[in-house]
Amino acid sequence: MAAIALRSPQYRSAVSDTGNPASAKLQLTINGTLEYTLVKSTTLNNKMLWEIAELCRDYLNITFNGTNYTAQTITIVSVLTSHASTDGSGTALTTDTFPSSGTDIGYDAYGTFMEGSNPTVPFGSRPTWLLSGDPNSKIASNEYYIYVPNNTSGSVPYIIANETMGYESYGTTALDIVGSPAGVKMNITRVDCTKYGDGHKITFVNKFGALQDLWFFLKIVNTTTKKQERFQRSILTGSGAYDVNDHMKTDFNTVANQTMTLSSGYYPEWASQWFEQLLLSEQVWLTRTDPFDGSNSETVPVNVIKNSMVQKTSVNNKLIDYTFEFQMAADYINNVR
Repeated sequence: MAAIALRSPQYRSAVSDTGNPASAKLQLTINGTLEYTLVKSTTLNNKMLWEIAELCRDYLNITFNGTNYTAQTITIVSVLTSHASTDGSGTALTTDTFPSSGTDIGYDAYGTFMEGSNPTVPFGSRPTWLLSGDPNSKIASNEYYIYVPNNTSGSVPYIIANETMGYESYGTTALDIVGSPAGVKMNITRVDCTKYGDGHKITFVNKFGALQDLWFFLKIVNTTTKKQERFQRSILTGSGAYDVNDHMKTDFNTVANQTMTLSSGYYPEWASQWFEQLLLSEQVWLTRTDPFDGSNSETVPVNVIKNSMVQKTSVNNKLIDYTFEFQMAADYINNVR
């Protein structure tokens, strides 16, 4: 059993070393249902190799509505067999099952090139929090931190020994989380951002395949942009006159979008890995004040616009802060048909 990262390739292999095999077959069971049966040619003592991550990730559909901090993973069992028939039928000559007992747990996570092939979450020992900590910490209780506004509650993802993902909540005045399933202290640093409002929460799927909150404590700049087509028409009447109030140059097919530019405020140097993971995330949400009801908030899907990020250091920049631009993940004018 393993918690496998499905944004990176995951290979399953076995050797067809019995009888006179002509075909290799992969049976891929996801969430208890046989979803794929794939067959290809093989020969005796040939390595049967399959990449399963792309197939499995289709069954991961991570959603977030502002409150549903729930584990969103899938179970996976891979069975590799060799057969004497060319179409993968008949008695199996060899059978290899991955994992040999239980099930693999699929996370919407990724490993880096330097972390090697077939990466598994959390890329280190278990149990732990599913967010990046201070890599320079020498004491376990000082490794993990989150930065949140005063009087704000939230949730932090973790993984336990049986590869299960969960979320541990904290209250509006909590300064740490101890005795949690993660088994390691989570330090909560409170930030006073009242000068610029209440802060702005970005929630994204991080490197570990979990929902992580990242607060931007300074100002927000909202921008509306449009694209449209234009044509020139005749406004002459049958008598050769025209109305000066008519549009001779007429706009049509107007679409609009909103962008939000957020400033993070000051973070420690090692927290740059959070912003890098935000840059690389494929699913991001912004929690903001409802523009039609200032007493409520709303969570909206957004996309990160910027394509690069310079990792700031205290030597080069002294104070570490980041500015990100987000675009609404839907057109501003409702055109859903």
